[in-house]
Amino acid sequence: MSNASNLVYVLNGPNLNLLGTREPEIYGSDTLDDIAGMLEDRAQELGLEIEMRQTNHEGMLVDWMHEAQAEGARAIIINPAAYTHTSIALLDAAKSIRTPVVEVHLSDPMTRESFRHTSYIGMAAAKSITGQGARGYVLALEAVANGEI
Repeated sequence: MSNASNLVYVLNGPNLNLLGTREPEIYGSDTLDDIAGMLEDRAQELGLEIEMRQTNHEGMLVDWMHEAQAEGARAIIINPAAYTHTSIALLDAAKSIRTPVVEVHLSDPMTRESFRHTSYIGMAAAKSITGQGARGYVLALEAVANGEI
């Protein structure tokens, strides 16, 4: 059993299961498995444990956010993908839990289409990391470990 205070949920939204092949000029060539491996290695060095998940379903992300709190997770790192710009449900979930949320995006939504400029999850996130590619996940994990979150 994990020590919940060292547990960090890493949640990924729709289409991120296609990383590595989906628009690599925007999202890079790292797969979600590559990112999970990087995070596992860094988490071990930092004394943390990650629970990495991906879904194409909005409600599942909400359920996992609730679960993270119920499990006593230290933080949630989330890349909600397209739900960033549409999901008030994710905003409400983030606002309704005590577990801090770190928003991560591989690209920088502010440099893309105007409809991507609004981040609902960002309105409740303790920190947002954008445009750093796969490294953004590691930066988020380090921020959690360093007490910035």
